[in-house]
Amino acid sequence: MGDRWHVEVDRSVCIGSAQCLHHAPNGFRLDSARQSHPVEPDTDASEQILAAAESCPVEAITITLVGGEEAVFPPED
Repeated sequence: MGDRWHVEVDRSVCIGSAQCLHHAPNGFRLDSARQSHPVEPDTDASEQILAAAESCPVEAITITLVGGEEAVFPPED
């Protein structure tokens, strides 16, 4: 993939399902309130991080290209 991504989790939306941990165990962690956080907000693009975002049941995870506002997930309509 070669790109760098900025990963954010909207903690006001996150329900702590841990699907992100299932798909990208090295990319996310849950805090004591079971809210998800990216381990590294700016990270190399990876299929695991994308799968984590796609699997989030409440779409709390957004991915943009580092250095820009171009959306990776969710895709712009």
